Amino acid sequence: MTNNKVNKQENDWKQSVDSTIKRFPERKDLFTTSSDIEVDRLYTSKNEADLGYPGQYPYTRGIQPTMYRSRFWTMRQYAGFGSATGTNERFRYLLEQGQTGLSVAFDLPTQIGYDSDDIMAEGEVGKVGVAIDSLKDMEILLNQIPLNKVSTSMTINASASVLLCMYIAVGEKQGVPLDELTGTIQNDILKEYISRGTYIYPPKPSMRLITDIFEYCQKNVPKFNTISISGYHIREAGSNAVQEAAFTIANGMAYVDAAIDSGLDIDSFAPRLAFFFNAHNNFFEEVAKFRAARRIWAKIMKEKYEAKDPKSWKLRFHTQTGGSTLTAQQPDNNITRVTLQALASVMGGTQSLHTNSRDEALSLPTEDSARIALRTQQIIANESGVADTIDPLGGSYYVEELTDRIEVEVNKYLDRINEIGGAVQAVEEGFMQREIHQNAYEIQKRIEKNEEIIVGLNEFKLDEEINPDLLKVDPSLEQAQITSIQKIRSNRNKTDVTLALEAFREAVKTSDTNLIPYILDAVRAYATIGEICNVMRDEFGEYTGI
Repeated sequence: MTNNKVNKQENDWKQSVDSTIKRFPERKDLFTTSSDIEVDRLYTSKNEADLGYPGQYPYTRGIQPTMYRSRFWTMRQYAGFGSATGTNERFRYLLEQGQTGLSVAFDLPTQIGYDSDDIMAEGEVGKVGVAIDSLKDMEILLNQIPLNKVSTSMTINASASVLLCMYIAVGEKQGVPLDELTGTIQNDILKEYISRGTYIYPPKPSMRLITDIFEYCQKNVPKFNTISISGYHIREAGSNAVQEAAFTIANGMAYVDAAIDSGLDIDSFAPRLAFFFNAHNNFFEEVAKFRAARRIWAKIMKEKYEAKDPKSWKLRFHTQTGGSTLTAQQPDNNITRVTLQALASVMGGTQSLHTNSRDEALSLPTEDSARIALRTQQIIANESGVADTIDPLGGSYYVEELTDRIEVEVNKYLDRINEIGGAVQAVEEGFMQREIHQNAYEIQKRIEKNEEIIVGLNEFKLDEEINPDLLKVDPSLEQAQITSIQKIRSNRNKTDVTLALEAFREAVKTSDTNLIPYILDAVRAYATIGEICNVMRDEFGEYTGI
């Protein structure tokens, strides 16, 4: 088609738009994404970018040459509640239903390194995840689950080193060689300071633990992803899509800097870095966010850090659908929201996916709701056809423009964080926290003014009483867990525990000793998570926030 013909068609269309708007005014004066990027009425071929090919730098269209035509993403449902026994039953149920990987939720005492009988744990044992006090609990959690065949993701940060050692110790007891263990620990402490709050130690020793894990796993557990740099909780705290990508990538750069400063070669650890993103309802923006993040990270790793191994350039990521987007009102609507978000994740090229359950705005998911959430992924994979071609929205005028715009906006944030002195300094000064709080405030204002419609919440409401079947953790579980840990303390070899903890304390006092082998020895002796973390509390101190 000639340029003259294209221009005439465009002019004709604009005239028809003007006449149409006079009769039917548009719904808004300005359409924007959730990151306030203006959405044009129409995108044309003038916005088309140079896309490249999947599996090739800068990986805009995906990190693998064939993507889901070879195999689907890992369907990794996040689960955990109450006791190790109850969670093990849920894990085995989900595996029987076709789930292909495990994802462990831990309770708050475990996340911040307290035993279940600590006064700080009172009332929280087993409430938002499984309680793990010692190696014994981890053995029960993974009972009859072959660790050489199933990969496991563990959402754990401040106490990640201890939980990783417990997992390794269970692998040893199953006779699985360490180089066959696969999985991921979240291990992302910076986002805890930014958005979630389950930190224990100050940033500097926390970063030491993370680089110790990098070094230990590179030498001993080479297939384990040593960190999952997480934007999920940044988004849940109220950020928009651009902020989620920007702050997550900034944190990733901080971990790379810390590892290099500790003496590690970038290509020795970078291929095991993984990311964890959120998926919200603005479908095209979410797809574009994933594509832009992949491209930005590839350029940073190749051009800034001069990594040589192409595996170091690839941004591999897990996605979880947005828990904060779910509503307690008309909870069945959440199935539709999760479907949209899961579809955006797949169209954006995720490597693994968790789909939230419809009742998670009300309680921990029931078995029925967890199965529906898993079935949502299975229907997308097997029935929708979207996995049959790579990057199916690639070349969409709108998606390509949005990908470019998000890349620009994310890089603006990265420049600002660099001017502050990097992610650690930005966290300590509260920069990211303020940006997220302001955005969360703006979102809430728009909802309260009905400028942003949430179906069932501020529009399309029903006068009905909600009485769904909810999962409730048995309150007697806490006392049972306390009895269990006290029994373990009574039956273990006390000398072995004392010697292991003393050796660990001496290692902590040094600045250049890798702490992971010492934690592993203490775990093998059945030292508890509280005993191990308290050694570090004594020596590192506790972080109290800004």
